[in-house]
Amino acid sequence: MTADPIAAKNAPAQAGGTDRPYREVVDSRGRVYRVGETDRDILGHSRRLMVYLPWIAMMAISVFEYAYGSAEDTLSHAHGWTQTDTFWILSVWVFFQAGIAFPAGWLRERGLLTARKAMYLGAGLCLLGFLALSHLSDVLLAILGFGVVGGIGSGLVYATCINMVGKWFPERRGARTGFVNGGFAYGSLPFIFIFNYAFDTGNYHRVLDLIGCYVMIVVLSTAFFFKDPPRNWWPADIDPLTHGGQGRGARSLAKNPPAVKQYTPKEAIRTGMLPLMWVTVVMTAGVSIFGISFQVDFAKEVGFGPLVAASSMGIMAVINGIGRAVVGWLSDLWGRKLTLVFVIVVLGLAQFGVIWAGDVKNEWLFLFFAFLSGFGGGAFYPMFAALTPDYFGENYNATNYGLVYSGKLISGLFGGGLGSMVVAAWGYNGAYALAGGVSMAAAAIALLLRQPGRGGEPAPHPAA
Repeated sequence: MTADPIAAKNAPAQAGGTDRPYREVVDSRGRVYRVGETDRDILGHSRRLMVYLPWIAMMAISVFEYAYGSAEDTLSHAHGWTQTDTFWILSVWVFFQAGIAFPAGWLRERGLLTARKAMYLGAGLCLLGFLALSHLSDVLLAILGFGVVGGIGSGLVYATCINMVGKWFPERRGARTGFVNGGFAYGSLPFIFIFNYAFDTGNYHRVLDLIGCYVMIVVLSTAFFFKDPPRNWWPADIDPLTHGGQGRGARSLAKNPPAVKQYTPKEAIRTGMLPLMWVTVVMTAGVSIFGISFQVDFAKEVGFGPLVAASSMGIMAVINGIGRAVVGWLSDLWGRKLTLVFVIVVLGLAQFGVIWAGDVKNEWLFLFFAFLSGFGGGAFYPMFAALTPDYFGENYNATNYGLVYSGKLISGLFGGGLGSMVVAAWGYNGAYALAGGVSMAAAAIALLLRQPGRGGEPAPHPAA
């Protein structure tokens, strides 16, 4: 290491039970890094498992959001709901799925809720959510069961998985976060086609009950192995002071240097960057949720057949997920901010493209812009998930990212429920044009983002 440690300790490895030395070093800005322990010292195995297990869990819960739009018609006929009813159920789900991230993070960082317990609780609530959607015909009860209970359950799983990856890969979190986040989209693909071709008023109870059991079993199975690293942990093969080392981690740090200190939520808010990120999430996620909610219905109204409607949503889900992984990898090369702005611009252009494809009634053109909309509508999520610890550090990432991600609870209202009102008033073309304009405005706001403590700003006072 290139600087003297401020402390040197022997600590028992948390998995293997043997004494492993570690030391804490401080950089010129006062940030502390805990170095010396490998991932195998702590976990007993490679930290790669903390990528694959969250990825599997994210694929399981993706059916909540990305397949729901394909099930709406059958649910409306089975329960006697209006189109507005089904949209508000999804909107409430989005509100609580995003809203639980901050309180869950607060509990985790105070040791009141471990990652494993959060996943266990989320698994049970996810099952209850699907049982409610299956058996409760009263729309208010369905909102309470699927929207509130199911939203909290899936939100616990989502937030825990994303934070787990960010903690274990501080030196190259873009590609890893994007990969895990992608599972939240393309994991829904089988269910999109099930809901379009094998889901009707005669079997909806059985299908929804089985899906709820599937989600619970997968999440419970992965949760058993979840474990956070120690606070301030840094991988042993990368020098945190010079960013020297071998492989992609060192190259990523050159474009995405670590946060200058560990910001508490109050400190992160005072920088002005966290509120700016929150506003950008509100706007961008609203456009994304609008596309998820209305693309199948718009395709049907234009006159495209059910195969095109289902395929457009399937393409959106697949590209949405793959795009998250690709953009995460790209951000390690380009830098997070540049990649984020690129993604939001693509999302905005895709909304205008969907209008054009509908006007000329070209199915292949429609599928192409569904491709672009799916790419842009998902790829910004891992960018914010990576930007938050890049800007504010890992120690308080569960709460800081919870605050940033809570912007989605606002966007769920105008992306789904209020989006249906705009469609009713202005038609699909007017609604898609508004969505495209909102996305372009969000890209302009994203250009204002900068890492606190760098770029000429005064450095925070070093820790005593």
